[in-house]
Amino acid sequence: MKRRRLDRAALSARTGTAVDARLRVATPLRGILNRVFPDHWSFLLGEIALYSLVVLIVTGTFLSLFFEPSMKDVVYEGSYVPLRGTHMSAAYASTLDISFDVRGGLLMRQMHHWAAMLFIATIVMYLLRVFFTGAFRKPRELKWVVGLLLFWAALVTSYTGYMMMDDGMSGTGMQILQSILLSVPVAGSWLASSVFGGEFPGDVIVGRFNVLHVVLLPGLLVTLMLALVGLRLRHGSTQWAGPRRTETNVVGRRMFPGYGLKQVGLFLLVCAVVAVLGGLFQINPVWLFGPAQPAAASALSQPAWYLMFLDGAVRIMPPWELSIAGYTVHPIFWAAVVLPTFLVALPMAYPFIEARVRRDHREHHLLDRPRDVPRRTALGAMALAFYLVLTLSGAGDVIALTFHVSTNAVTWAGRIGLLLLPPVAYWLTHRVCLALQQHDREVLVHGVETGIIRRMPDGGFTEVHQPLAAAELSYAGRAVPKKMNHVGALAPAAKGFFTPLERPAVASSSARAVDRAA
Repeated sequence: MKRRRLDRAALSARTGTAVDARLRVATPLRGILNRVFPDHWSFLLGEIALYSLVVLIVTGTFLSLFFEPSMKDVVYEGSYVPLRGTHMSAAYASTLDISFDVRGGLLMRQMHHWAAMLFIATIVMYLLRVFFTGAFRKPRELKWVVGLLLFWAALVTSYTGYMMMDDGMSGTGMQILQSILLSVPVAGSWLASSVFGGEFPGDVIVGRFNVLHVVLLPGLLVTLMLALVGLRLRHGSTQWAGPRRTETNVVGRRMFPGYGLKQVGLFLLVCAVVAVLGGLFQINPVWLFGPAQPAAASALSQPAWYLMFLDGAVRIMPPWELSIAGYTVHPIFWAAVVLPTFLVALPMAYPFIEARVRRDHREHHLLDRPRDVPRRTALGAMALAFYLVLTLSGAGDVIALTFHVSTNAVTWAGRIGLLLLPPVAYWLTHRVCLALQQHDREVLVHGVETGIIRRMPDGGFTEVHQPLAAAELSYAGRAVPKKMNHVGALAPAAKGFFTPLERPAVASSSARAVDRAA
C-alpha cells in the first residue's frame, strides 16, 4: 500500500481554519499584522522602555528567590571577609549572599539595577519627545497622562527597591523618608508611625517595601504599560510631516514582517546591552556601605540621578518655618511634598490648558517641529533648566568638595540659579526657534546655498542659490533642505574603514551638475 505524502501547507491551513472557527482570532490578528508603524528612531523609545521592563521582571524574579525581606538581626558569616561577624539585618545579609555566594547573583543584581536606569531614562526621553512634538494633543491626552503615571510609578518602584537592601545608603534614604513624613502638618507623626510600624526604623518596613516592590508596583507598571500599548493601537501612530503624509494615514512599515522583525532585534539588543553593563560596569556596591545604622548618615551620599532633583529641592530650600493655627509647617514640607504634588498635577493638566489657550480642539496625528511652536518649546526648556538646577543642587556637597568651594556658596548658587536660569532658558529658546523658522523661510524663498561665488558687474560678489521649485514655496511644517546633497546634487558620503568619505567620480559628476544648474 502506497504511503500518502504529508502536505504541510495544507495541514497548517486546516489547523489555522479550525482554530479560527473556535476562537475567531483571524480578523483582529490580520488587522494587527497589517498595521503600519512610522520608521523613525524616536518612536522606538517606548519599545525600549517595554523591553527594559521585561528584563526588570525576569531579573527581579530571580533575585526574589534568594532575598529575605526581614529586619531580623543576624550575624553575617558569608564570603565577604571585611563584614564577617558583623551584626546586620537579614535583608542586608541576603543581599551580600546574592552578590558573593549565589552563582550569577551579582550579574543578575547589577542587570536589574542597570535595567531600572534604562527603563526610567527611556521613559524620560519618551515624555520629552511627546511634549516637544505635541504628540499629547487630542485625542492622545489620556496617553500623556498614563505616561506620566508610568514615570512616577517607576520612581516609587525604584525607591522601594533601593530601600529594601538595608545598607548604609538605604538607611540614609530611610531617614529622609521619615523626615518627609514627619513634616506633614497635623498628620505627620501618625503617618511616620504607620509606615514604620512604630518607632523608627522599626522591624516591618523592609517587609512592607518588599510587598510594594515585588507585587503591587510591578503589577501597576505592567498595567500602565499595557494601557499605553492599547491606546497606541486605538488612536494609531503619530508621524512627522512629509511627502504623502497626512492626518488620515501613516507612512512606514507594516507590523509583519518588517516592523515585527525589527522589534525582535531591538529586544535582543536591549537584553545584550543590559547584560554587558551588568557584567562589566559595577553599580551600587552595597558591601562597601555596611549595614544601616539609625544614628548614622553618610556624607557625600546622593540618590539615583532621577531622584536627585528632589534631594536638591530639600537642600536649597530656605529654613523658613511657618506657624498656621498653632501647627508648624517645616521647610522640608514645601520641597518634598508640595513641589512633587505640583510636578505631578501641572504636566497632567498641560494638554488641556494648551488646547484651551490656543482654542485648538481638533484631532492631530502629524507632529509639530519644536521650532514651529516656540512658546511650548521654550516652556519645555524652562522646565529642563529648573530640573537641572535642582539636580546639580542635589550634588552640592560633592561639588563643594571637588572644586574646593564653600557648601554654603553652592547652596546659594542653586537658589539664585533656580530663579534666574529658567527665565533665561525660556527667552533664549524662544529666540532660537524664531531664528530657525526665519532661516527655513529664507531657503524656501531664495533657494539652497550652492557654495558657488559669482562676481557681479559692479565688482561685488554674491553666492548662487539653487531654487527648490519654479514657484515660491510656502512653509508646510516639515524639514527644509539646507544643503545641495539634500536635493540630489551629491550622493551621501560612503563612510567606513575601507571606503573613502567621498568618491572622486561621484563628487566630480555632482560638481558638473551644479555648474550646469548655475
